[in-house]
Amino acid sequence: MFDTVLVANRGEIACRVVRTLREHGIRSAVVFTDADAGARHVRDADTAVRVPDYLDIDAVVAAAVRVGADAVHPGYGFLAENAKFARAVVDAGLVFIGPPAQAIELMGDKIRAKQTVAGYGVPVVPGSSGTGLGDAELAAEARKIGFPVLLKPSAGGGGKGMHLVREETALGDEIAAARREAAGAFGDDTLLVERWIDRPRHIEVQVMADTHGNVVHLGERECSLQRRHQKIIEEAPSVLLTAERRAAMGAAAVEAARSCGYVGAGTVEFIVSADRPDEYFFMEMNTRLQVEHPVTEAVTGLDLVWCQVSVAAGRELGFGQGDVRLDGHAVEARVYAEDPARGFLPGGGRVVLLREPAADGRVRVDSGLLAGGDVGSAYDPMLAKVVAWGRDRDEALRTLRTALGRTTVLGVHTNIAFLDRLLAHEDVVAGRLDTGLVEASLADLTAHPVPPAVAITAALLAHAAREPAPDADGWADPFAVPSGWRLGEHAPTAYRFRVDGAEPVEVRVHGRGPHTEVAYEDAAMVPAHIELGADGSVLLDHDGLAETYWHATADDGSRWIAHGPDTWRAVAYDPVDAGPGATAAGDGTLVAPMPGTVTVVKAAIGDRVTLGQAVVVVEAMKMEHAVTAPFAGTLGELRVDAGARVALDEVLAVVHPDESAATGASDDGEAAGAARTDPAERHRNKNCEDKS
Repeated sequence: MFDTVLVANRGEIACRVVRTLREHGIRSAVVFTDADAGARHVRDADTAVRVPDYLDIDAVVAAAVRVGADAVHPGYGFLAENAKFARAVVDAGLVFIGPPAQAIELMGDKIRAKQTVAGYGVPVVPGSSGTGLGDAELAAEARKIGFPVLLKPSAGGGGKGMHLVREETALGDEIAAARREAAGAFGDDTLLVERWIDRPRHIEVQVMADTHGNVVHLGERECSLQRRHQKIIEEAPSVLLTAERRAAMGAAAVEAARSCGYVGAGTVEFIVSADRPDEYFFMEMNTRLQVEHPVTEAVTGLDLVWCQVSVAAGRELGFGQGDVRLDGHAVEARVYAEDPARGFLPGGGRVVLLREPAADGRVRVDSGLLAGGDVGSAYDPMLAKVVAWGRDRDEALRTLRTALGRTTVLGVHTNIAFLDRLLAHEDVVAGRLDTGLVEASLADLTAHPVPPAVAITAALLAHAAREPAPDADGWADPFAVPSGWRLGEHAPTAYRFRVDGAEPVEVRVHGRGPHTEVAYEDAAMVPAHIELGADGSVLLDHDGLAETYWHATADDGSRWIAHGPDTWRAVAYDPVDAGPGATAAGDGTLVAPMPGTVTVVKAAIGDRVTLGQAVVVVEAMKMEHAVTAPFAGTLGELRVDAGARVALDEVLAVVHPDESAATGASDDGEAAGAARTDPAERHRNKNCEDKS
């Protein structure tokens, strides 16, 4: 067995691999970049080596040699499916904890992969065969298959460059666009075309193979709940499959693994029609550990990372297909640093409060988060995974929702509340899943008004903060007490906030301690007070209803408040500072839609801009977002340059409206609105982790 293993990754997967190594007495080492110097995986490992980039093969291999590692575990993303990296590890005299380089290469080419597995009797989606098809040949194949069809890059994954074509008239333009995106993302514009299956379900089978010829499957995972072709909820087993279908798909997955001489943990992905579940087709094979592997571990009782390490050390699996049993049901939710209400824009910032449920046999959290740690914009926005096990699917779903309600990340926008609402969706509860369900339900899943209790809590926290600190003798200046004392009648103190960028709201607070009263907007005064806990909790008693919230103050002074799975950011609003007539929706102020880096400034002070014209481009998590003019006018202020780091809602520029815009008219007939972010996102493939 190995003495030292280098984990060539970061975040939650590096922490997860380190945990298994520690449990089995193996010394762990990790790599880190300047951006990750204080990251959790650096603290968890026995040794950490700084590298310029996680994609720098020479630097990562040199780090493994430097720490005396026997083997390298690639995790997922980055170099995990890079055949050149696998060869470099072996050439350095180390063991690559993964499949042979030739298997990575073969399965990394979708066209060759389909041809190879088809030769072993694995059903494949009807589509093009062969490589290097020209535009005319692709078009002919599409007509042969019948519309709708899906254009896919032969190289790469994660949904990048895929184009659904429903009408033949659009085929030429879509082929050209798909080639451009494939070339830009993967350096290869080779395309294939496949039959499009409406209401598809994404079901994948976990396989494990050793160097002694043993190959088994460990059941399937349902991964149909996706947004932008990226999974967000996964479960095992799938409610769609009968025992017979499971056995058939599992046998097909085993043959797919045999077809390429596979070793280690791998996943064979199938597409299944929700309307015709007996019909399933091979999509691709992921030659690495999957993000969602914990749900398989939960229902099989196996540690897949330890299986990987053991197989790489030359040991036999130690169990056969007949030994694999699926017990109960498991569901996983991926926690991302993103804001669903803003079109899933990636977020970032410093984690000012962190609560994660304790592992108890039914709940598991794989996390790379630290309280006080920074979530930057350099890497993939996935922060953690919350996994729940139950005796049946209903129990697993309810357990997961409870666990999400006990997961709080303040200082960074996350998708936790979105995940909770998705898990409560009637189709999800009923098991009526398909890959389009999330997109079709977005409006309902993101429409969530802010309850008055949030602003009331923020106001009471601000009011409490004004209490003078007593001296050593317990005396406090009575003139500093926020009592609202006036000659005649005591006056309330008004607090105004914008919560998550919405219109300002006002809360009036009167009194102190348990004798406090509050009024939200135009409502009447009612009793309300808070009790603060040392752990960041705050018990709000509002008009006789007591509820526990969580709070923390960020570096910019904003107050973050959470209740259950929901989190809000409250920013103090001063109408004097905002200027005369300023509103949340029409003052021409362009703000950063997310923390990130300004990559391009497309206008200068004094320039005329038109409605929707891009003024500043901000990049975060390898996505670029154009911040556009809300109306026609003149660029009056520009507060950033290219290369500047910006925070969420930081003012970037100010547009002074034309006379027509100032009176409420705009070029498209709509009322002048707030600075908008271009909904079209351009994904860039620098250091981006593909975690499908």
